Amino acid sequence: MVKKASLKLKQKNPESTNDIIIDSIQDIKGKNILQLDLRNVQGAPADYFIICEGDSTVQVSAIANNVYKRMKNEFQQMPISYEGKDRSKWVLIDYFDIVVHVFYPETREFYNLEALWNDAEFEKIENL
Repeated sequence: MVKKASLKLKQKNPESTNDIIIDSIQDIKGKNILQLDLRNVQGAPADYFIICEGDSTVQVSAIANNVYKRMKNEFQQMPISYEGKDRSKWVLIDYFDIVVHVFYPETREFYNLEALWNDAEFEKIENL
């Protein structure tokens, strides 16, 4: 039997969560990382989007898996949705207030989320 105390989530704030997600992406050499602050965008589905890309479907999958693993291990946070793992052209990990989009470059260009949400505040994260 699992004790209730072990199910309790650590206190977290969006900035520390975003930092862990971005660090998780950088661990696997994710590129072109953008953080979109959607808190002032009416009708936005989340407070933040974090968008990045990998050079191959293997790297896209590895980035998404690392985000998932670190959020689970460091914040005991499971996503409400984790989609696109099969093809790894666009993996979406939804943590309700933060949505992570990991793209294959051509897929990112095709969907162009940055243009769809161009009224958000953008923060470009440098590649490591």
